[in-house]
Amino acid sequence: MTRKKRQVDFSKILIANRGEIALRIIRACRDLGIKSAAVFSEIDRKAQHVLLADEAYCIGKAPAVESYLNAEAIVETAVKCGANAIHPGYGFLAENAKFAELCERQGIIFIGPPPYAVKAMGSKTQARSMMADAGVPIVPGGEQIKDAGEALDIARKIGYPVLIKAAYGGGGKGMRIVPEEKALLGSLESASREAKSAFADGAVYLEKYLENPRHIEIQILADNYGHVVHLGERECSIQRRHQKVVEESPSAAITPSIRAAMGEAAVQAALACGYRNAGTVEFMFAQGKFYFLEMNTRLQVEHPVTELVYGIDLVKEQINIAQGARLRFKQKDLQPRGHAIECRIYSEDENFLPVTGKISEYIVPQGPGVRVDGGIAAGDMITVYYDPMIAKLLVWGEDRAAAIARMCRALSEYRIAGVKTTIPFCLIVMTHNAFRSGDYSTGFVSQYYTREMHTPPDDVLQAIAAAAALLHKEKQAQPAPAELLNGVQPSKVSAWLAAGRLENII
Repeated sequence: MTRKKRQVDFSKILIANRGEIALRIIRACRDLGIKSAAVFSEIDRKAQHVLLADEAYCIGKAPAVESYLNAEAIVETAVKCGANAIHPGYGFLAENAKFAELCERQGIIFIGPPPYAVKAMGSKTQARSMMADAGVPIVPGGEQIKDAGEALDIARKIGYPVLIKAAYGGGGKGMRIVPEEKALLGSLESASREAKSAFADGAVYLEKYLENPRHIEIQILADNYGHVVHLGERECSIQRRHQKVVEESPSAAITPSIRAAMGEAAVQAALACGYRNAGTVEFMFAQGKFYFLEMNTRLQVEHPVTELVYGIDLVKEQINIAQGARLRFKQKDLQPRGHAIECRIYSEDENFLPVTGKISEYIVPQGPGVRVDGGIAAGDMITVYYDPMIAKLLVWGEDRAAAIARMCRALSEYRIAGVKTTIPFCLIVMTHNAFRSGDYSTGFVSQYYTREMHTPPDDVLQAIAAAAALLHKEKQAQPAPAELLNGVQPSKVSAWLAAGRLENII
């Protein structure tokens, strides 16, 4: 299924989002000579995306439901300001079919897939059925659970352990691992209750739980003329609470033949639902086999990883496709080059709990092969209203070892004061043997990240100590005390970390 073929030149795009992704889209618009219109909540009046956009409009109060999730207010603003199109970014309304339909009714182009594709992939059970019909491998399991008896029958058929998943939504909500039958019914009730709270729908389903799998996703682009290509894979196995923290491309586990097979499966998935624009087909990979997990009908948080390896601006491609342009490359033209890694920098403590506060200092790493997609500056607040992600730190290297070394350097240079961040965790990942060897899975955090690991390795501590010495000299305009110099005992730096004395740079 394809949209009516037409060529439209956008004069203005409204960005229905905030933070780093809004800034990312604004910059793509500027590259293309298209005006950008930002929307913001009252608390975001001085946010970076508001300052960078050509125009900005307040759409409501701080709670997202009264602003960034207010579809009517956003579309009304787009109409009033004369925007041709709306880019939803990710999160908020990005995968809301009703929002896409509302845009269409108002004559505004939604920069994303058609509503019917969003609906089809929004239901995980419907998506599983569609993928099975298209010949895409799926994890053994059943349809949406009707009652406890059916759940017991399905679990016995596919064998324990099983995984309970919400039929709508994601992010780990409504998900439970069930190791044995006696835990099934209680887990079913709690999963359904959580799913209803998170997604206003308590529907769940069962599938076979794959132990120690890898989470691999394939980036696709589809135009309005039935042409679909894939841009290789991203490895997303480093996760906490079933949410990604570190991504890389290419994956150390994927061979060229498996990459080709997964890419073809992703293309078939897109064709099966009449997809267009940018999307991601996610797979679980275990024991040399891959299985369809879900399709994200939007731009992914980690899209820059693919941009660095393939040299393609995905946001600009999204806009071009929405304007009616054909894909300007074929599958044979798309070849990966080098290696890219992304670390998501969250305002979280060592237990991955969100932290709020004012950013009192913010200095990003620079140098060859380093990219920071951020949405804050010194003086900005991390509030309770929105996701605690501060920025995405990306590096590119000629191979995986070079990329890891560059990421270690970039992380050690990153300075964020005022809140705790996931920078120490990312340093641990980069220096851990399991990650460096490429032999890791979605169980990395549960297997390796213990309270004893909250402190980075000795060589990283030495780098932190050096940075602390420089920081002290800059702030005090005098030489740093001897204990802050490079020769500092790592155990002392560990104590400082625990006491928060080096919070200014981590």
